[in-house]
Amino acid sequence: MTSKTAGTAGFARKCLCGAAAIALIAPVAAMAQDEAETGQDIYPEEAGEESNQGNAIIVTATKREQTLQEVPVAVSVTSGETLERDQIRDIRDLETVQPSLTVGQRQSSANTGFFIRGFGNGANNAGIEPSVGVFIDGVYRSRTASSISDLPNVQRIEVLRGPQSTLFGKNASAGVISVTTEEPQFDLGGSAELTYGNYDAIVARAYVTGPLSENVAASIAGGLNKRDGFFDDLGTGNESNNRDRWYTRGQVLIDNGVDLSLRIIADYDSIDEVCCGVVNVQNGPATAAVLGVGGRVTDPNDPFADVIYSNFDSTNDIENRGISGQLDYEFGDFTFTSITASRTTESVTFQDSDFTSADLIYPNSQDLEIDTFTQEFRLSGTVADRVDFLLGAFYINEDVQQYNQLLYGEDFRNYANLLVTNLSGGAFSLFPTPVAPGATPLEQVFSASFGQNFVGTFFNDGQGFTEEYTLDSEAYSLFGQLDFEVVDGLVLTLGGNYTDDSKTFTQEATSTDVFSSIDFNAPQLAPFRQQVLFQGALAQGVGNALMLGRSATAAEIGAFAAQNMAAFGQIQAGAQQFAAANVNNPLANPLNPLRSLQFLPPFLGVPNAVEDGEINDDNFSYTVRLAYDVTPDVNIYASYATGFKASSVNLSRDARPAPSDREAILAAGLGLPNLSFGSRFAGPEESRVMEAGIKANLDYFSANLTVFDQEIEGFQSNIFTGSGFVLANAGSQSTWGVEFESTIFPTPDLTLNAAVTYLDPTFDSFEQSAQGDISGTRPSFIPEWTVIVGAQYEADVGSGLLIPRVNYYWSSETQLVEGLPAFAVRGPDGTIVDGQPAIDAGLPFTSQIDNLTASLTYECDCGFALSVWGRNLTDDRYLGTVFDTPAQPRSVSGYPNDPRTYGVTGRFRW
Repeated sequence: MTSKTAGTAGFARKCLCGAAAIALIAPVAAMAQDEAETGQDIYPEEAGEESNQGNAIIVTATKREQTLQEVPVAVSVTSGETLERDQIRDIRDLETVQPSLTVGQRQSSANTGFFIRGFGNGANNAGIEPSVGVFIDGVYRSRTASSISDLPNVQRIEVLRGPQSTLFGKNASAGVISVTTEEPQFDLGGSAELTYGNYDAIVARAYVTGPLSENVAASIAGGLNKRDGFFDDLGTGNESNNRDRWYTRGQVLIDNGVDLSLRIIADYDSIDEVCCGVVNVQNGPATAAVLGVGGRVTDPNDPFADVIYSNFDSTNDIENRGISGQLDYEFGDFTFTSITASRTTESVTFQDSDFTSADLIYPNSQDLEIDTFTQEFRLSGTVADRVDFLLGAFYINEDVQQYNQLLYGEDFRNYANLLVTNLSGGAFSLFPTPVAPGATPLEQVFSASFGQNFVGTFFNDGQGFTEEYTLDSEAYSLFGQLDFEVVDGLVLTLGGNYTDDSKTFTQEATSTDVFSSIDFNAPQLAPFRQQVLFQGALAQGVGNALMLGRSATAAEIGAFAAQNMAAFGQIQAGAQQFAAANVNNPLANPLNPLRSLQFLPPFLGVPNAVEDGEINDDNFSYTVRLAYDVTPDVNIYASYATGFKASSVNLSRDARPAPSDREAILAAGLGLPNLSFGSRFAGPEESRVMEAGIKANLDYFSANLTVFDQEIEGFQSNIFTGSGFVLANAGSQSTWGVEFESTIFPTPDLTLNAAVTYLDPTFDSFEQSAQGDISGTRPSFIPEWTVIVGAQYEADVGSGLLIPRVNYYWSSETQLVEGLPAFAVRGPDGTIVDGQPAIDAGLPFTSQIDNLTASLTYECDCGFALSVWGRNLTDDRYLGTVFDTPAQPRSVSGYPNDPRTYGVTGRFRW
């Protein structure tokens, strides 16, 4: 049941719902108090030893090193040890150990979306900065394509939940993923790793570090990751969803050992893969036309057969490179930090977007380059032993250049002809065809009506859409946070962030799709429309008179006219009257069913006389938090924080002028045939979260509980429509939830972990979605329950450790999409008349996840380790998402998840 309680009072009432969960920790708090008073430890032999488990793990969530127990923030940490033993290669795999994080793969290797507490976007539209910010070694990665490659020597990955404005200069309205890797060491060391798994997977990595001089250390790392594809492409005979990537990363650390250090990192990675396999999960009327031109599609009744159909391989060629430098200078009780970075992402993709073996689309291509420069300055320190502060400034300058092309293949003309005949009930065809000998050929009709030769011009091979987009953005932030210890153990935190963000964009596209340029409401077509309306009304009238339950055929009309001249005359007069009255009524246009084939209408570019292609946003966000140490081992906190993300630009062929600009555009003479209205960009996101938490850490048990109420005003919703993306602001999306994480140490050798996330989200207001008004409904892709449980045991065997480990991830059934836009009933101008069919069309598509990961590792004291592992051992199959199939009206496609993988890994450290 969706809750509509809001505001501070509502949050207070909902906190009572978390009392039962808090009660789980209360006994621990009491035991912690007893232990503090008696000075006794559960495991005295462990006293004084530094621990890197549970809440004792070191994090930098607050931009300074603290234990997880000390940080009054909702943050989860995955250690490098866990990453190795669970074979987590990149951030995409991270969701199996992070209950509030969801990761989704989309149409290419670079399109991976991150969602925290159900909030996230931006993976498959280069004009959108993600709501979940990704930082690697302090450097902001503005797009997911630059943050998905394998990373060497990761120390930990921190997932900060909720807006993080006052500590991260680039605002992240939903949360932050922060990756920290090992810096170069002054002792010679390194590691080498080799993995072999099913699908002929080979992963090889090497890392070397050591001193260059007394004050200079360096490291270099490299690796490759190759694997056969998960899916057999029965159209091309090749495989899809393979893995073929490599990276290299070098670092230099200059440290005078007193007060100055400089860390320089340069990296390069490359991805060259065939991705990503798509299957039909629902066939529409177009499926028969695909088969009619000799194409094949997958069986919707068996979406996990691990086969797909294409007529060419969908390729992904992605390169990331960058260099960064972090300078830290300590003077007295203060530290000055400067982080400078320059990064470039280049991505070239070719996709067979009709997802059939027929040559319908060739190609759907994108050539994307993103150049990013960032600079961050921070000053932190302590004043009078009771005040810790951080002041910072952040600057980003980014240039995006994107070229797209979508062209029709050689089978599309015959395919479209079959669709025209089907959609018109056999009344029309594109050209004379034996398939429908009685159909009216539209190319000839339009030629006669417009005085222009259209014969042989519709849906020809090579027609389509060529696009060019640019986006130049510049933003700066001034941020700071103050932690004041009011009395011993009670800390008041105040933070603020002012952001100014400016964007300039261009959108240019040329459509050579002749059929999509035809205005079905043009006055030149009035005689034809009147004739068709008359014939349709006459056939219906005779059918009614004969009580056929359908329209009468030409032969039945002739027979009726001969036998019932008077009645026929009345029906004929009524049909003529109806046709004359509706000849210019757009809603009655007999060509309306064919609008779904006008995929690529002429495009109004930006800038123009009405739209200048410029956006400027500014905002002040803040954090107020009170934290109290109940005992040295039990902390509680409550906070209120706001966040902000600037406007995002729709860099896709579905970018359309705003409805509010309609009159001005028409008045300026910028109207084009079939010009529709929607959005060029989505306005800013403004988030806020009320949160309360408790953290407990004992020698044998640690637990964190968070209760929160989070809302994003103007959430930037990015929905794939089958040909492009609709980018629009939801009025308000909110989520109330509870997060519980615990680690238990029954013995020094046994570790148990459990985490549960409960989420209750709703669209408080979303009137202009791709399905119309969906206010009051539950957002898709957000499970109500997510549960992670795991265990690890370290047994002394010979001169090493034998370590069995198991991890189970479960999420409850959730809706994959809010709806499928192609099923909405639209008016001639493209506006939604009835969105309920689109909502209903999405209801059958849900997913539930059951993912079991396990490993058995032997770690020798000599530095060698051997691990046998498996991921998704139960071979749980589900769809990551579904969408309207491009160029196949009323068909639905989806992305299947990865099947079971397993292998063996050997690793040596020195």
